[in-house]
Amino acid sequence: MTDVRLGVDATASAPALVLRPWHEDDLEPLIEAFRDAEMRRWLLSSIENAADARSWLESQDRGWASGSRLSFAVRESSGGSGVPGRLLGNVVLKRDDSGKSAEVGYWTSAAARGRGVASRALEALTAWSFETFAADGLERLDLLHQVGNRASCRVAEKTGYGFDRILPAEPPWPEDGHLHVRRHR
Repeated sequence: MTDVRLGVDATASAPALVLRPWHEDDLEPLIEAFRDAEMRRWLLSSIENAADARSWLESQDRGWASGSRLSFAVRESSGGSGVPGRLLGNVVLKRDDSGKSAEVGYWTSAAARGRGVASRALEALTAWSFETFAADGLERLDLLHQVGNRASCRVAEKTGYGFDRILPAEPPWPEDGHLHVRRHR
């Protein structure tokens, strides 16, 4: 399944996107993305150097191998040039043994913010997740973010993930969280 590629059409203000499993050629752009203080503020993971990035990429590979964590690099489309477009973010589907529900997550690089990248990539991941796993019983997707992360709240609302409830802070998360839910049809 690691050959999955999802495409997202361009808009009047944003380029077309390609979502695909992470590769070794994402190493340097990944390190660069994690230099952004705003992104690091909301994430538990930290990537400071090539060793950290390799470890993170290996973790994504293990997730694909087990089927438990299907993580996609979000890149600008290269328009068929064969040269990868700029790395803009990550979207991920986290599956458990229940099969009825799963969790989605995402982050965007500083260059991608305010351009609709997160919502467009999340919508593509959501559609693919339901198309791929509904026959296995997938009925709902959960999206969690810290209460203070207003941008993530807007992305959730834009993509039809309705607010469900506030979750109390629990280590390793320092703030209360929002749970948003999207159901399959």
